[in-house]
Amino acid sequence: MTENPPQHRRPGEWPVPPVDLDANQTDHDQLYVQQAQERALHEMVLGSIRHDLLKQPSDSTIRAAARRWKNAITQLADELINTRRNER
Repeated sequence: MTENPPQHRRPGEWPVPPVDLDANQTDHDQLYVQQAQERALHEMVLGSIRHDLLKQPSDSTIRAAARRWKNAITQLADELINTRRNER
């Protein structure tokens, strides 16, 4: 009995095996929901910061408040990095 060698096709060459486009639909739906949740969280955080900055009475107090926000975020990032390094 002789075996036929496998036929190799170049990309885009016919016949192409059919693809089930609905097979991973739930994965795509879950990814979309996750991305929408992350975007909503991002918008809420920025909205909170914007609200705080809008409450400031002058340009200089807006800049001071922005510096406080930046420092708080940087401090939080440093804490998370140190915690992650210590867990390794």
